[in-house]
Amino acid sequence: MHNLIGRRTVLLAGAGLLAARPASAALPVPPGDALAFRLVRHGSEIGRHILTFARQDDTLTVRVAVDVLVTVFSIPVVRYSHHVVETWKGEILVGLDGETNKNGDHEWVKARRTDAGLEVLGSKTERYIAPEPAFGTTYWNRRMVDGPMISLEDGVLLRPLIAVRRAETIRLASGDMIPADHYNFSGAFDIDVWYDNTNTWAGLAFDVADGSNVHYERL
Repeated sequence: MHNLIGRRTVLLAGAGLLAARPASAALPVPPGDALAFRLVRHGSEIGRHILTFARQDDTLTVRVAVDVLVTVFSIPVVRYSHHVVETWKGEILVGLDGETNKNGDHEWVKARRTDAGLEVLGSKTERYIAPEPAFGTTYWNRRMVDGPMISLEDGVLLRPLIAVRRAETIRLASGDMIPADHYNFSGAFDIDVWYDNTNTWAGLAFDVADGSNVHYERL
């Protein structure tokens, strides 16, 4: 979200159930093959962030859709649309396609696995081979904190500083509170991310240019 989110700001079920999933069993796919959040600013919902997961043989396809609208006196001031398709073969990331529209400014990223590695090209970067392990900034896979990250807005390789904070409780959209592990990302971009005790992505928060805070509440 240009001027709101900033340039680069924007799951394990029971062991027995995972053992029955032959293709992407080691990936933290959430129960029900879906994950959804509402984005909240000043106590009001400004958008949704939705992920869906589909398996076919050894391929996992993750689709991400983020749509945000911020208004002032009913006048739209921020429109943000972000759509990503992420493809995995087993535990290997083999493809990324991302399209982002920030108030009319278009950004994109494409990545494909080749013999040389994951080849990335984006609207703000020349073609490069991503170091291993580098994951896209879809956040659902907690392993992303172990290596560099590929911006799914523009393809830029990001190396944020990551600090593990104390475990705490966070609020879901239902109002329930759950325990979650807290990670703070800084440097390349500044956000806070939470994962629950099943390794499922549980929340995210960041400050924006006007000094307000946007946080995610899992639906």
